[in-house]
Amino acid sequence: MPKMTTDELSGFLAEPRHLLRLGTVDPESMPSVVPIWFLHRDDKIWFTPRARSEWFGHLRNNTKVCCTIDESQGSLRKVVARGEAMLEFDVGNDDGWRDIYRDITMRYVPEGFGEAYLTDTHDEPRALYSLALPDARVETWRMPTEKGENPLDVWAPKYYHDGRSPGRKDAAS
Repeated sequence: MPKMTTDELSGFLAEPRHLLRLGTVDPESMPSVVPIWFLHRDDKIWFTPRARSEWFGHLRNNTKVCCTIDESQGSLRKVVARGEAMLEFDVGNDDGWRDIYRDITMRYVPEGFGEAYLTDTHDEPRALYSLALPDARVETWRMPTEKGENPLDVWAPKYYHDGRSPGRKDAAS
């Protein structure tokens, strides 16, 4: 299965409206996954919890996260990033990063609605986190849709139990 190049990954993460599914762990060690808005900038994934969101409490106790961003049409591109989330701005410091929050918002909604949403929620405290991709364990893949790629190359070799190579129907000799 083909992996995305650095340029393909950056392009994919820059596309509007893909959701990030953020995996955190609660105090009882139970996993929790929430779909959220994000922004990719400066080789980091930026995201913001509201002060009263449950997953913000999870991050306060354990900064280890797993992020997935994927699409369900086209090349079925997928990104999984595991690492330590960094608290960039704690609750109450929203004025220091409102430009980032505006950029996150405008990736997901039309400008007129976005401006109204930002005005309406201006006083709702949030924090700002980032996940630095160079420091994270990042895996990417997509369907083989490019010219010259084997269309049957859809599984990584580790998944074949009988020793065959991806895209081959016969067992390897």
